[in-house]
Amino acid sequence: MLQRKELIRERVMNQVDLGREVQDSELLDKIDYEIMNYSKEEYVSMQEKRRLRKDIFNSIRRLDILQELIEDSDITEIMVNGPNHIFIERKGRIYPYDRCFEATQKLEDVVQQIVSHSNRIINEASPIVDSRLPDGSRVNVVLPPISMEGPIITIRKFPNQPITMERLIELESISMEVANFLKKLVVTGYNIFISGGTGSGKTTFLNVLSNFIPSNERIITIEDSAELQIRNIPNLVRLEVRNANSEGCNEITIRDLIKTSLRMRPDRIIVGEVRDAAAIDMLQALNTGHDGSMSTGHANSPADMLSRLETLVLLGAEIPLLAVRKQIASAIDIIVHLGRLRDRSRRVLEITEVLDCKDGEIRLNPLYIFEETYEDTYEDSTKVKGEFVMKNRLMNIDKLKRAGLLMERCESELTIIKNTDCL
Repeated sequence: MLQRKELIRERVMNQVDLGREVQDSELLDKIDYEIMNYSKEEYVSMQEKRRLRKDIFNSIRRLDILQELIEDSDITEIMVNGPNHIFIERKGRIYPYDRCFEATQKLEDVVQQIVSHSNRIINEASPIVDSRLPDGSRVNVVLPPISMEGPIITIRKFPNQPITMERLIELESISMEVANFLKKLVVTGYNIFISGGTGSGKTTFLNVLSNFIPSNERIITIEDSAELQIRNIPNLVRLEVRNANSEGCNEITIRDLIKTSLRMRPDRIIVGEVRDAAAIDMLQALNTGHDGSMSTGHANSPADMLSRLETLVLLGAEIPLLAVRKQIASAIDIIVHLGRLRDRSRRVLEITEVLDCKDGEIRLNPLYIFEETYEDTYEDSTKVKGEFVMKNRLMNIDKLKRAGLLMERCESELTIIKNTDCL
């Protein structure tokens, strides 16, 4: 099958005029013609013909054997460990893929095709790059000599239709009560930081929360590689960093984009992820009146997220630790922490209010915490069951008041008593 594919592909390429742009339909016609000619020399079943047609087209115009994985909506992650080892993630579990690349050169060609879509450069001098596919999937590539197994590609796929809060409730990632609570916080302009480990769903959850932003506001998103899928905001500006060129010049960083975004009259600023010294600029942006701004970061808990932000800020500026903590406490109102449980499900694990900085320490007020109740085991899988328990009341209600949502303190909860129709 592999030999047939290579022979027919070579014949097709000999028929293609590289001096002009060839349409997909014309290329498919040439592939069909050469397959028919080959079938006169050697018997090829109809099933094999269909497979050859698809594989040859994908190898010329698409991403070769990765294309069918990208088109499979059940696959959420694609991991290529050199030309001979490919793994996929489906429904939270990792499986080996039964196909591989014909040669390392073919894999390298696919790498160059991927990075060219987002105007990135990767070579031995710059062997690491973050990119994206036309459908928005996130891609990380590492080349030798950094990787020992050959070119490494990791593709994080996103659903064709953005996940909604209703879908998260259906998946039991969050409860209706907690979802309504977060909706009120987003509408009234609380600054929200989403934390969690790798693959916990931070970007997806940020997309979901962005659907609650009033459509008459001006939003600016800032990302390393554009992943956010905000669809309900007409006045939306999307900014993406630019890597340095081969001479090491003309780089545009997240810090640069945050600074320029402040001159673009934003109502809210959404930073895709904070992972470096840009944390100081992000905090300053949140402290300059852009209520309702959001961002994400890697951490194991809300408290750990604050410690990591402190470290990132200190990496970029020589500022006293107390001043950094006061900046953080003033900038961030709410931390939503996500995680993956042992059944591979993604859940909101904790919602915590950031109060203030007292006696040199940032005070936290846990609001909701996910508590496991039991395991539901059926066949060969286990499902973790639990509930969201309200631990404390929201203390900072000034923004709710300014939005016309007066809060009455009850024994068990905070109750909205005015202007609830606007939500």
